[in-house]
Amino acid sequence: MQRIRIHYHKGEALMYIGNLDVHKIWERTFRRAQIPLAYSQGFHPQPRMHQACPLPLGFTSRVELLDFWCDSDEPIDNLRTKLERTVQPGIEIQSLTTVPLKDPPLQTIVESSVYQVTLPEPVDLSDLQGKIDQLNSADHCLRERRGKSYDLRPLLKELSLIHSTPPEIVMRLSALPGATGRPEEVLEELELDPFVVDVERIELTLLPQTI
Repeated sequence: MQRIRIHYHKGEALMYIGNLDVHKIWERTFRRAQIPLAYSQGFHPQPRMHQACPLPLGFTSRVELLDFWCDSDEPIDNLRTKLERTVQPGIEIQSLTTVPLKDPPLQTIVESSVYQVTLPEPVDLSDLQGKIDQLNSADHCLRERRGKSYDLRPLLKELSLIHSTPPEIVMRLSALPGATGRPEEVLEELELDPFVVDVERIELTLLPQTI
């Protein structure tokens, strides 16, 4: 048996496809590629696959990660070739690497995510910088999610404005289990509509002991 980690891009063709459906897309891809996935034990066996962390709808990503277990000792280059022939548009495979079988589940070892926000519409950069400075200096930023109050501020690790053309915002958010920051909520605090900007996940940081 092998445990293999796929690093892939999720492009615009799949930006409105949710995490569960992406999981099903990968199941179909493995089936078409005739790669024998290993299955869990119990009454309802499931293919052994782990995704790193859900990507919010409407966003793209350069750094999606998926672990899968396969009942095969086929060379990793052969597996990549088979997957690239059958993968759905919107997914671009970057690399395949082997992972120790007993490493922790992928979804438990992501420490933080970095998002790049491109601002296509004219904005008052001076005003926006002031809002970013205010949020960075705040001790708390209380919000509500699913009817429960929470503090966004400790989930926001870095936030900066890049004076490029077009201008960009870069933010690093906690992605730990039970302590995950959402980029659209940061944008709302900055009084920016998440639906009129382009958001791309550009980095995932794994906990040090998993490298």
